[in-house]
Amino acid sequence: MDLMTDLWPAPSVSRPVDFDHRIPGSKSITNRAYILAALADGPSRLEGALRSRDTDLMAKALESLGTGVTFIDDTTVEIEPNTLRGGRVECGLAGTVMRFVPAVAALADGEAVFDGDPQARVRPMSTILDALRSLGAEIEGERLPFTVRGDGEIAGGVVDVDASGSSQFVSGLLLAGARFRDGLTVRHAGDKVPSTPHIDMTVAMLREAGVTVAAGEKSWTVAPGPIAGRTWRIEPDLSNATPFLAAAAVTGGRVRIADWPAETTQPGDAIRAILQRMGCTVELLPTDEGHDLQVTGPAGGTLRGIELDMSDVGELTPTVAALAALADSESRLTGVAHLRGHETDRLAALTAEINGLGGDCTELDDGLLIRPATLHGGVWRSYADHRMATAGAIVGLRAEGVKVEDVGTTAKTLPGFEDMWKEMIDG
Repeated sequence: MDLMTDLWPAPSVSRPVDFDHRIPGSKSITNRAYILAALADGPSRLEGALRSRDTDLMAKALESLGTGVTFIDDTTVEIEPNTLRGGRVECGLAGTVMRFVPAVAALADGEAVFDGDPQARVRPMSTILDALRSLGAEIEGERLPFTVRGDGEIAGGVVDVDASGSSQFVSGLLLAGARFRDGLTVRHAGDKVPSTPHIDMTVAMLREAGVTVAAGEKSWTVAPGPIAGRTWRIEPDLSNATPFLAAAAVTGGRVRIADWPAETTQPGDAIRAILQRMGCTVELLPTDEGHDLQVTGPAGGTLRGIELDMSDVGELTPTVAALAALADSESRLTGVAHLRGHETDRLAALTAEINGLGGDCTELDDGLLIRPATLHGGVWRSYADHRMATAGAIVGLRAEGVKVEDVGTTAKTLPGFEDMWKEMIDG
């Protein structure tokens, strides 16, 4: 990639945005539904599924292992579970693929070779791989690339893991646990697990598929047994909605997102309370089909800083950091040391990019301290990280002359982001 030729001029605006928008389906729910459908005892159907790089990689991974995947249209997929076999799994930079699919491959009869993007090869994997080894899987390698050699069965049982680096380690085990011969108990051996709403999402979806799950504070037990084939209706991706809601906040405008669930396990729902604390008006509006979420920013986009433990909602950190960089008082975002192991080291990346535009951001042991400063134009690097790219777009609304490097990386979870952003700006 040539940095000088792959720069997207982030639009700046001097007026409030006014925008109604419909967000595609949740990546987190879509990829969990794919796994459960591949392991089910009958066909499944995904409705409202997300089509993005991460979800397409998941579909191709499961196809490689023998699962039948048929796209009826862009958002409807039919899944036919089959006898699992070896194959080649391309993970890209998708954490859900590299951490959910190994347990599926361990149940296959054959050799599955996993690899991914160069940035993915440095992401931590030993927690999930060592856990699978202790449960009876044969695995060669400690991170990408690695090989899983299965014989069609895993014993299962009890495993202790330190999931303080990512909740995906727990979810990746639980999703397949019902297919282990003796079921599965996962016990977390470290400090607080980050992003626990994602584990809650996994547990809820397992139960929807008829699996018996017992959840404690630091342990989860999945009983052995069938996983039901069913129709999965995928919610909109609430985390992907947050950059648009942030646009309302920083411009003093209005953005309305269709079909916002009144109850959800998605961590992105936390943006409602965050924006309210920063000075926005947040309304859940009833519709004939359910609810829409409407956010109206304060006059002039003058936001208050915020002190926030984001351990449960770490994926929102780039959006909230962009808001904090444009606020008129100090913000302290904590509980997110695990973000150093995401698509990039997000804490270092946010610090570098905010400060590179004239901001005042200090990296803490477990988060960021952001003080008010006047931002100016310049290059905002994305680090091949979709949420870094959207954070740059938010900053660019108020700092004229921001150029986001490789905005196309947003296709990881939100294809067409640039067109959606332009539609919002154009009104």
